Amino acid sequence: MIAHLQGELSRVEPEYAVIDVGGVGYKVNLPLSVASCLPAVGEKVRLLVTTIVREDSITLYGFSDEFQQSMFELLIGVSGVGPRLALNILSIMTVEQIVHAISNDSYHELNRVPGVGTKTAQRIIIELREKIGTSAWAQEAKKTISPEKQVLDDAVEGLIALGYSRNDARAAAEKVLRSGAEVRDTGGLITAALKLLSK
Repeated sequence: MIAHLQGELSRVEPEYAVIDVGGVGYKVNLPLSVASCLPAVGEKVRLLVTTIVREDSITLYGFSDEFQQSMFELLIGVSGVGPRLALNILSIMTVEQIVHAISNDSYHELNRVPGVGTKTAQRIIIELREKIGTSAWAQEAKKTISPEKQVLDDAVEGLIALGYSRNDARAAAEKVLRSGAEVRDTGGLITAALKLLSK
């Protein structure tokens, strides 16, 4: 079973990469969050790998850290959640956000992922709540989300609810924070970002 791959990045597509290891090219499926952070083609890369073996295929899924990998393996253990949907979730949400959603029964946070309906989101929370509560890595992931980042994430979700695209919402909120404006809470950040977006 392949646990990790380290070699030369041969090709990058939105949903996968090919890594050349000793002259053999390995196709590794990736969350968008990982694919977008890969080095340039021709440079060295190392990915943690989860290998899924089926009767007619051997498929590799790559991650940049053990938090992502562990969350992926938990998600595919949920009834009705396959590898593709698990990658979609990790493409849209960070591990910290997923842990937060599960820990706080916030199924609407999971709903924003394409393909995750209310029933699927509720099933993820029900089946993973206890595992998240007792796993050391999940508790560590939960600690790593700072209050500032939580305000940013909540503001982005608020702007999306108002009809703005995720990219525009995040860009505006981040611009407000970079400007040095004094923002004390989510509401203040949303208000300041709306001023930018209305220009």
